Amino acid sequence: MKRIVLVATALVTTVGGTGAVVPASADTGPSGAAAAVAAQGIDWGKCEVSGPNDPMNNAQCAQVEVPLDYSRPQGRKISIAVSRFRHTDEENYQGVLFVNPGGPGGSGLAYGPALARWLGGVGHADVAAKYDIIGFDPRGVGSSKPAITCDPDYNDPVRPAYVPETRRDELAWIAKSKGYARDCEEKFGWMLPHMRTTDAARDVDTIRAALGQEKISWYGFSYGTYFGATYATLFPKRVRRMVMDGNVNPKNVWYDSQLEQDKAFERNIRAWFGWVAEYDSVYHLGTSEKAVRAKYYEALHAAEESPIGGKIGPAELTDIILSAGYNTGYYIPFAEALSAWINDKDPSVLLQWLGSGGGDNGFAVYLAVQGADARWPRNWTKWHHDAAKLHRQGYQFETWGNVWFNAPIAFWPFNGGPALKLKGSRHLPGMLLVQSTKDAATPVEGGLEMHKVFPSSRLVFEVGGKTHSNTLNGNACLDDKVAAYLDTGALPDSSRGPDAYCDAVPALNDPDPTAMQLKAASGAGKDLPVGRP
Repeated sequence: MKRIVLVATALVTTVGGTGAVVPASADTGPSGAAAAVAAQGIDWGKCEVSGPNDPMNNAQCAQVEVPLDYSRPQGRKISIAVSRFRHTDEENYQGVLFVNPGGPGGSGLAYGPALARWLGGVGHADVAAKYDIIGFDPRGVGSSKPAITCDPDYNDPVRPAYVPETRRDELAWIAKSKGYARDCEEKFGWMLPHMRTTDAARDVDTIRAALGQEKISWYGFSYGTYFGATYATLFPKRVRRMVMDGNVNPKNVWYDSQLEQDKAFERNIRAWFGWVAEYDSVYHLGTSEKAVRAKYYEALHAAEESPIGGKIGPAELTDIILSAGYNTGYYIPFAEALSAWINDKDPSVLLQWLGSGGGDNGFAVYLAVQGADARWPRNWTKWHHDAAKLHRQGYQFETWGNVWFNAPIAFWPFNGGPALKLKGSRHLPGMLLVQSTKDAATPVEGGLEMHKVFPSSRLVFEVGGKTHSNTLNGNACLDDKVAAYLDTGALPDSSRGPDAYCDAVPALNDPDPTAMQLKAASGAGKDLPVGRP
């Protein structure tokens, strides 16, 4: 789920455009399309690989044909790219485990072998060996056909500064956003109304049927929690086990979620500024959070007149540093990069991090899914006033950046929604929800709300954890609970609110750049991203 950065100027722009509303009614069982695909099965073959050491050499890949529109199963078809990392423990085989890294828009094809690798890294390779782990690119993403792209040059540097200082600045971003929405409509208008999470969940059920499985297990990170919750709502009898890490707040889908992110990222970035100040002897950026923050904003404003290395303006710098609000693993490298620039005028380290996102495909699918899933404000006045208010209140780091990341949806060719009402069912088994209490991308309230929606779930808090979707990252308390659940279905006892607690690991949550050993105590860590594409 995207991270999410305005000044108060009077600007009123009415957003036009209407279109079909995609119904959100839940299915009562597998569709005819799923049954048809089940009869065909899946024709597995080799995966495209980058070389002999690519983990995908040990996986199988295929395309699964699905209906564009499940209300017209005999109509136009698209296909979903699927991978399988096969079980090796024949005696204790536990079926299929789907994994989704979030986004929306994140490619998941490589996450079959990755999830097995991560479980092995935290000492639970035996659990991974019991599952066929299924990675996939959701509709429109990556190797699925077609892959949606609208304007590959849209996010190229150097973009306008996020925070508009004048009405003209804001109008420039509005024009840019309108243009992107128009490009999406021209190229993929036929597909955009069918990009709801409910459509993707039906794709998953079609793949389930093609795999010959009665039920699936699920491991969802970030937006993958909402994806999994959607599947559980539509197909409760098809769920075996579900791990949901970094939970989306079902009450905030989707416009309000960005506003809550703005507040949480401000907290986390200031925590990083404070951490940098603690190690002023290393980074020389100031001895207080306030001093480091001032140095950062000085560099940010200077980058508008003279982009860093010719390629990093204030928008690009914000996007780079934002990752420190996502994951404390970025604390050290970004402090080094900022120090190299501010103290030595060396842009090379920052330039290494430029453009490390998911490209236009990930961005386009993010907008397509969120624009179809739910209603968004269609009058720019609300976007402007909400952002300007937050900015005045001190949430300055990401508020306007988040606005412009999402702004094309304000000009989308149709009104999305209504949002699916997630709901639990007596048919659902126990689900394991994990939530870091200082997660900025999916703030802690999401875990609590998802826990309420699904009474059979159990909620584990990582107390003080600042890294987004932090399971399988070296916190043994979390990782052992996840592994036990996947292995036997074991869950914490039920209680009001969170059902279990794990403390954040100090060496991971607040790393010490002066220590000889900077690696996690267990040597664990995720080597592919989770969250926004």
